[in-house]
Amino acid sequence: MTTPHQGDPESTIDRALQQLRGALSGSLIEPQDLQYEDARRVWNGMVDLRPRAIARAGAVADIDAVLDAVRQSGLTLAVRGGGHNVAGHGTVEGGLVLDLGQLRNVTVDPQQQLVTVEPGATLAEVDAATTAHDLAVPFGVISATGVAGLTLGGGVGWLTRSYGLSLDNLQSADVVTAEGEHLHASREENTELFWGLRGGGGNFGVVSSFTFRARRLPASLLGGNLFYRPEHWEKALAAFGSWTRGLPEEMNPIISFLVLPPEFGMGGEPWMIIGFAWVSENHQAGLDLVQQLAVEAPPDEQEVGPVRWVEWQSAMDSVFPKGSRGYWKNLSFSRLDEEVIKVLVGFASEVTWHGTGIDIHHMEGAFGRVAEDATAFPTRSARYWLNVYGFWRDPEEDARLTAFARKAHALMRPFAEHGEYVNFLGAELPTGEEDAARQAYGQDKYQRLVAIKERYDPQNIFRLNHNISPGQGS
Repeated sequence: MTTPHQGDPESTIDRALQQLRGALSGSLIEPQDLQYEDARRVWNGMVDLRPRAIARAGAVADIDAVLDAVRQSGLTLAVRGGGHNVAGHGTVEGGLVLDLGQLRNVTVDPQQQLVTVEPGATLAEVDAATTAHDLAVPFGVISATGVAGLTLGGGVGWLTRSYGLSLDNLQSADVVTAEGEHLHASREENTELFWGLRGGGGNFGVVSSFTFRARRLPASLLGGNLFYRPEHWEKALAAFGSWTRGLPEEMNPIISFLVLPPEFGMGGEPWMIIGFAWVSENHQAGLDLVQQLAVEAPPDEQEVGPVRWVEWQSAMDSVFPKGSRGYWKNLSFSRLDEEVIKVLVGFASEVTWHGTGIDIHHMEGAFGRVAEDATAFPTRSARYWLNVYGFWRDPEEDARLTAFARKAHALMRPFAEHGEYVNFLGAELPTGEEDAARQAYGQDKYQRLVAIKERYDPQNIFRLNHNISPGQGS
């Protein structure tokens, strides 16, 4: 751990921040500044921390200046891209935040199908640039999410079965390490670092640029939702389990259990929603496939039709406004038999309020064809991924709704496969607790990540994450 130079710690910090203010092309925001209250906020309203200062980078060179200040002052560093991380790792009590949110440039090479993205860009900003060329990068499901954190942890979304995770489409990354090295990581250069970046989160440095392989998209996708009331959930889940066996990779379904907000016009009742994106110009083939499911499990309501990618990708944005209070739990599983269905329906039926959701992502497809050891992502073998997530607003609900997420997770644990997805993982354990990462990645991948950590960040400067702690090897 970095410690300040000898002498009065506060004087050392003040000098380091004064030098940083002069070196930044961006801005340094401190508690006395008018922008501070807004600048310190992250998406998760449960994370209410007060940094000593927030450095808003105006250029890549500002990353070096911030790392210099951290080394001089001993302040704990938090790195923030989009600030959407549910565990709140983009901020820190009494430390220094490197806010990359103003570095948002997106460059598209349509001939090579390559997209270069700065670390503060959101999914919406990348989509706006790529769809002009009938391209898309596989990302998540909420367009306000930051590209950087999503990619470094995984990137599960509406194109996962067709084209893999976000990190599966990463071609290279430019990284600034704790000691100020500027490295290019790819399958040809700094290959072990590149392996660790794809799933290991922000443990190894600050990524200053991402280059992705973009995918061709039809002018309009076939998208839709099949809505089921609680009395039909067991039948619909059983039908879904059968339907997803051998499902074409063009079909990307996600099940959600939700009470939707009033603007969706679905009343205040709980729904099970089978949403899907069919990634093919042959809409009729997708319609026929959806009809097979609808015959086995007739929906109570449905909406199916052509949709532009940017509209589909942002359709649920209003459900997750900044300031929502979030606590999430996740696990992977492969069974969807009668026993598992009864457990799922049992706890999903308790969600009668707006502010908690349960998603089941169907994996396999292109995601499952990636070799298990090709990236640091925890597991490729599971058929499904469960995420229990909160987005409530009332602080008085914190205890009750976090307890529900824990209970749902515990009830599904007997059916879980190894590994947890760090982007769906809340701040369950104290920051820096290595057990969270060890459990998420499994022993073999964790040991490999520890070795990379010891090479690129032996002092654990980048520790506000699901931390890979140096010196924790077997």
